[in-house]
Amino acid sequence: MRDFPPTITAWTQGSSSVPDTRSPLRFLVGLLAQQWGLVVAGCVVSLLWMLPSALTPWVLGRAIDEGIVPHDGGRTWLWAGVLLLITIVGAASGVFYHTVVVRSWLIAAYGQTGLVTNKAVRLGHVLPRRAPTGEVLSVNGSDGEQFGHFVEIFSRLVGNLVAYAVVAVIVLSISVPLGLVVLLVAPLLVAVSGVLLRPMSAAQTRQRSRDSELTSMATDIVAGLRILRGIGGERIFGDNYARQSQRVRRAGVQAGGWAAFVEAVGVLLSGLFVVALLAMGVDRVRTGELQVGQLVTFLGYALFLVQPIRVVFVSFQQITQSFVSARKTIGVLGTPDPWPERPPLGDRELVGLAEGELIDEASGLRVRPGRLTMVVSAVPDDSAALADRLGRYLPAGDGGEGGDGAGDEDDEVTGRAARKALAARIATRAALAAQDSAQAQGRWGVTLSGTDLADLPLAQTRALVLVSDSVAQVFAGTLQEAVDPHGRLTRQQAEAALHAAAAEDVYDIVPGGWQGRLDERGRGLSGGQRQRLVLARALASDAPVLVLVEPTSAVDAHTEARIAQRLPVHREGRTTVVMSASPLLLHHADDVALLEDGRVVATGTHEELVTRHAGYRSVVLRGDAVEDEPALSVQSGAPGPGHQDPDPRPIPAPEPRERLHTEEVTR
Repeated sequence: MRDFPPTITAWTQGSSSVPDTRSPLRFLVGLLAQQWGLVVAGCVVSLLWMLPSALTPWVLGRAIDEGIVPHDGGRTWLWAGVLLLITIVGAASGVFYHTVVVRSWLIAAYGQTGLVTNKAVRLGHVLPRRAPTGEVLSVNGSDGEQFGHFVEIFSRLVGNLVAYAVVAVIVLSISVPLGLVVLLVAPLLVAVSGVLLRPMSAAQTRQRSRDSELTSMATDIVAGLRILRGIGGERIFGDNYARQSQRVRRAGVQAGGWAAFVEAVGVLLSGLFVVALLAMGVDRVRTGELQVGQLVTFLGYALFLVQPIRVVFVSFQQITQSFVSARKTIGVLGTPDPWPERPPLGDRELVGLAEGELIDEASGLRVRPGRLTMVVSAVPDDSAALADRLGRYLPAGDGGEGGDGAGDEDDEVTGRAARKALAARIATRAALAAQDSAQAQGRWGVTLSGTDLADLPLAQTRALVLVSDSVAQVFAGTLQEAVDPHGRLTRQQAEAALHAAAAEDVYDIVPGGWQGRLDERGRGLSGGQRQRLVLARALASDAPVLVLVEPTSAVDAHTEARIAQRLPVHREGRTTVVMSASPLLLHHADDVALLEDGRVVATGTHEELVTRHAGYRSVVLRGDAVEDEPALSVQSGAPGPGHQDPDPRPIPAPEPRERLHTEEVTR
């Protein structure tokens, strides 16, 4: 038996793993269809579990009328045996029902995690432009659990409705008036509950929106906690978080109040139904229309029917919550992929592309193949935008990080205002999606060997051009997984990547060597160590075209000098583009390009540009004269004026690496 959701390996139109995101109803129907076998089994077992309870009052009534009242021992024992049999069936089916619904719950809940993960991997940097981080986390977590409850309650609802119909048939066969009461009360209860479910749904939607906003705020605070402490802003952001959490609490109280009110109405109406049914049954016994056993049957059904009615109410609540979750989920999973489908190139063609010149038309940058080219800009955003274009990434935008846009500090928010805010947010995301799609579908403007990157499948573009920017993260796992996430390197290759990034000390401080564990985001490592580990991972990929954005911004001058010496050796013969204004790195560049206002205004070697371009000297040397630059030994890698290092001694030789060689990198 497979008790875990099936692996989702593709996200293409027409695949069975792609959910129907055209509407919440279609999404929920597709959720049931995805595991229709388990859903059918759950409904059948739920029915087998409910039928014994539905038949018990009828069996007791027959035993009384046919056995006890006429003093017929045989008939009494016969009906007692029937009662024992249905009791055993009910107990066995209850155990099996629990197994089936738990399995279907797991598939629905954790299958949601697979869908969100697949979508996040597919969209990459596009997803945060569509939905807030907190909303994605909420869809991945609490909404997945809600879909598990939805599948479970669906099978329970089917079983209870069929049992309810069986009871109605039995009661109609005994007394038509009483049977009609049974048949008419259920639709009445549903109609009354429908009036109450609308404000409850609005309250739950408001709560979920504010909860997503609170989660987004929490993730932002955690990500920037070190900076907030440095500027003394933790109290301000803490107070904002406290106010937002109180808004979530008040919205939760309102949603809980509506849920409790709906539950109370359900109990009240169920009780009134029991009283009415008992009163009618007793009256018919008095007039002789019913026998004593039939009266017992009606008494039993008066108590039994409370359960199906309560299940109907709980089901409508769960289904309403599921529609709220589905509406939020399709906002994430329904995000269109802006990248067009392109026929893939053969391996030989890809190799040929990698050996050609890389040209960015917007800036005029020309990167010659097999050379180390560095780009200098006084405006870091310009060089970052250039790196995004080279890697075929959409430009940074506002994304979908807006709040719900509804509500004030007193939570005096109407359902109409919440719906208007949601509609406005959806319209904003749709406009951004259309803008991104138009840009992604057209000509990209970056060519490799004369081929525009837009003519390549996105996966092959990523295989050819790897961009490692300054916000790259270290994930939880082993050191080996951090350097070689795909498990393709030998020990020597992994060590070479660490050496080129001057990250051997990371290996030394992690207990367990290659199999030592790293915390999420590399907690426990310094900022420079994390940056060098990210650089080692980029170098280990051995990408045909590697673009590095400020790869040494967080390291000291001596370590940066080591990286500057080792990087050209490690990348020899392969195209490498580095966005940096560090003289230590620039001295080792084959070509240097200066960006001003997003355009290349000068090219040459570092020494040539220092000599003849004042703007270059201003950016790199923080001065205007050539003589302001002290002599910098390329061989020793001594730091220039841009680096303040208290220890101007020559760079020591690389540390002994015997320990690094003692462990085999397991594949």
